[in-house]
Amino acid sequence: MTAETPVVNPAAPVETPSVFAEPTKLVTGGWIGAFAAAWLGIWMAQLAPFQQVLPVQVAAKIHSTHWQDSVVAFGIISGIAGLCALIAFPLTGALSDRTTSRFGRRRPWILGGTILFALALVALGLQTELLGIGFCWSLAIVGFCVLTSALTATISDQVPVRQRGIASSWISAPQAIGTILGIVLVTILITDQAFGYLALAILLLVLVLPFLLRAPDAQLSRADRPAFTLAALVQGMWISPRKHPDFGWTLLSRILVNVGNALGTGLLFYFLEFGLHMSESDANDSLLILVAVYLVGVVSSSLVAGRLSDRLGRRKPFVMVSAVLQGIAALILALFPVFPAAVAGGLILGLGYGCFLAVDQALATQVLPDPADRGKDLGIMNIATAVPQAAAPLLGALVVASLGGFAGLFVLSAIAAVLGAIAILPIKTVK
Repeated sequence: MTAETPVVNPAAPVETPSVFAEPTKLVTGGWIGAFAAAWLGIWMAQLAPFQQVLPVQVAAKIHSTHWQDSVVAFGIISGIAGLCALIAFPLTGALSDRTTSRFGRRRPWILGGTILFALALVALGLQTELLGIGFCWSLAIVGFCVLTSALTATISDQVPVRQRGIASSWISAPQAIGTILGIVLVTILITDQAFGYLALAILLLVLVLPFLLRAPDAQLSRADRPAFTLAALVQGMWISPRKHPDFGWTLLSRILVNVGNALGTGLLFYFLEFGLHMSESDANDSLLILVAVYLVGVVSSSLVAGRLSDRLGRRKPFVMVSAVLQGIAALILALFPVFPAAVAGGLILGLGYGCFLAVDQALATQVLPDPADRGKDLGIMNIATAVPQAAAPLLGALVVASLGGFAGLFVLSAIAAVLGAIAILPIKTVK
């Protein structure tokens, strides 16, 4: 008697490997707490240097009486770092998608990115020449990209759709908190440049560690690993907007809104010092006030909007309103160049950007083309956040110089934000 050969139906659906399946189990408060702590450390380490320490460090090496020279030098350094981010985000995301380590797909990249980021910050604090400053900041941004591309992918890997708004809000809320804590740390508590960067690096390591130790990370088997060739990686960097229009519209909206936000915030220190004619000391103090007001707006709106969008099951209205709020804030700065108006604009900008960061991140996780490429696709999305920020100082300096003041810069910021709101309209698969 012979055993019958089983018949395989070629039309039968192929079971999705569990590592690629949509998560259904709710994440715990402990997971969200560790996730938020990691982002707090990341934003302290990235935004405090970008907003205050790095511009001052660059200006000290320029020795020019024209402030535009310092902005252009800072812009070039930031722009080069942005080019590094353009490559690092999707590439390391794609590599983490294909990692078969026994420690999981994302955890090795989170750890490696954290270490690279921290070491680059320590080296940055020791630099005395512009070339060294630019090189170390570019390394720091590469570390930032490696770390955040893997960390962002954990939302799609581990958080069910009905929790993604609140989880994403814990990316945005720590951004404002981390910025002000970092600036206070390196301008008031630790005034030595080298020790300031060292403190930021140590805090980064300490705050990311709990997530590494606590959060689960599913292991990918070699049999389930997506194609792992150079050609496959390169081809995967292009996502056709014709085949995946919702991904394309989300990416375009994110680019426009982040360009608007970056133009509105990237030169705030210079706006205070040269647009409002403050001394360097007064500009530092005023920047802390603006960041504190911005903090209130970002934290309150991100936590409320993220949770509310989960309950309502809607993302698009929140993203659109948030983008329009940013446009209004930029117009206030353009039309009323006085510090009280800047404070009001900062609050509205924080309300808009906090809501945008929380809900847009959740929206982005719902328009990804392929669950096997979550890290790479979110890496492409992350480009739309990091590159505009990196390019803003140089672009902003050119706009200010060509238009003879900061008003044109803020008007351009408002236009970009409103166009970003309009780009959300065609999305069909997410309400």
